[in-house]
Amino acid sequence: MFGRRLGNRSDRMGSRRRGRAHHPGVAAGTASAFAVPPSGGLLSCRVLDPVNEPVRGAEFAVTDGMGRKVVAGEADPYGSFVATVPAGEYRLAVSADGYTPYRGNATVAPSGHAALGDVTLQVSQPPTLPTPGDWEIEPAHSSIAFTARHIGLARVHGRFNTFAGAIRIADRMEQSAMHVVIDAASIDTNVKMRDDHLRSADFLDIDRYPTLEFYSDRFIHRGGTRWAVTGALSLHGVTRTVTLDTEYLGIGQGMEGETRAAVRATTELHRDDFTVSWQTMLARGIAVVGPSIVIDLDVQIVPKS
Repeated sequence: MFGRRLGNRSDRMGSRRRGRAHHPGVAAGTASAFAVPPSGGLLSCRVLDPVNEPVRGAEFAVTDGMGRKVVAGEADPYGSFVATVPAGEYRLAVSADGYTPYRGNATVAPSGHAALGDVTLQVSQPPTLPTPGDWEIEPAHSSIAFTARHIGLARVHGRFNTFAGAIRIADRMEQSAMHVVIDAASIDTNVKMRDDHLRSADFLDIDRYPTLEFYSDRFIHRGGTRWAVTGALSLHGVTRTVTLDTEYLGIGQGMEGETRAAVRATTELHRDDFTVSWQTMLARGIAVVGPSIVIDLDVQIVPKS
């Protein structure tokens, strides 16, 4: 997409000093490949790492002068991003895991093309890992939430209100271990009738299976702040291997000066894998409850006292 270079050498050198690499132009036929309204134009760039390799999956957010998001998305496998936007002044933010975010300005003229060229992201310093030792989940500032599809259209959100967890941080983070116990009866979707049904034998069957438990097997560093925590989840009398896609947020200090570390994590569970298979169908053949549940965790841990 980026072929013929535009601009003189001094312009390119000036851009490099401002944190971007050279500003290649865009191949002459690129704009013609997009249906651009007369009042709009194109905004494009390509994202590279410090050794000029494309940054796949870099995330873009384009906002207007009022700070409102106009368009967002990911780079293609070559690190390129192209968007059609109304003519105007814009702010572009580019981020990727393990890199320092980039922010720049662009002016898009009617039927014009604002080609920002190559944007080079610098490798960021990863956040400090928790010190080796025993840590525990601090429930007051943590949540275990879930989302289920309802009647093929809407989503129902819920959470577990009671849980506990212990984490042993090893000298090598990859050798750390975690054990989490969730009280099945604490399920809460803010509707008592629905919660009673979820506690019944049709779903969690809390009289026979009062807890959900997760034991980690491996901590795998995926680069930057991304980790995969793989382990065994026991739910409804069935144990399956699941992987938590985890983002480590770093270490901070609480209001009383205590040390805290924070993570976000998500995974998707298929109900049939755990024999939670209750289902009923609407007259038009649509399932009342979707086949999978998305789990979202926001967790803070503190050193075990």
